[in-house]
Amino acid sequence: MGELVVALLPVLLGVVLSPLAIMALVAVLVSRHPRANGIAYLLGWLLGLGGLLALFLWVFRSAAVHEQYEPPLWVPLVRLLLGLFLTGAAVWVYRQGKARIAAMAGASSPREVVAASPQLPGWVHSVETFRPGRTFVLGLALFVLNPVDASCAVIAALDISLADVTPATTVGVTVVFAALGTLPIAVPVLFVVARGVSARPALERLRTWVAGNTHVLNAAMLLVIGVLQLDKALTSLV
Repeated sequence: MGELVVALLPVLLGVVLSPLAIMALVAVLVSRHPRANGIAYLLGWLLGLGGLLALFLWVFRSAAVHEQYEPPLWVPLVRLLLGLFLTGAAVWVYRQGKARIAAMAGASSPREVVAASPQLPGWVHSVETFRPGRTFVLGLALFVLNPVDASCAVIAALDISLADVTPATTVGVTVVFAALGTLPIAVPVLFVVARGVSARPALERLRTWVAGNTHVLNAAMLLVIGVLQLDKALTSLV
């Protein structure tokens, strides 16, 4: 079990390092109902992650990929498509971040500096008016509809399905993966539950750091996962 969890760590990074999810979470935690909304967001995120893992574990088990000595052709093709997508996403993320930094460095007026600075999507600003029901849906949607997070869940489910482990170990690894993937959401939520409004300055600093310092890290993370999937795909196809 431990070896399989370690093997999944590169994929886990794709779930853990989700800047949009963190920035939306901070907006939730400085809303009018931070404790209730934070818990609702956490539950939505956990359902999204756990639900996708369970769904694709069922799909891959139904396809009996674990019973075949050589995986069927569609398995490396799925890896190939995911690898190409994640590698392309890495290039796009890096270029976007580099262009933003260049614009900030070349700004000659306060207006240009503000225009070049990291901006949150407009819908994030409306999160502070959400109630727990909408916040739960937000947490769920930000995982399920995020192509990077969803792809990582598919990859994790595929790797778990292909591993030569017992059903009990499959369940254990899935639970551990979901728990670790939820940590970056759970820790700030528990911090707010414990500290209340006094947590707000730290949350604002977290949002500023995430908005300005993650493009290189995210690009490297996406590239590592993408290259690993391409290597597995090409090894199987050649």
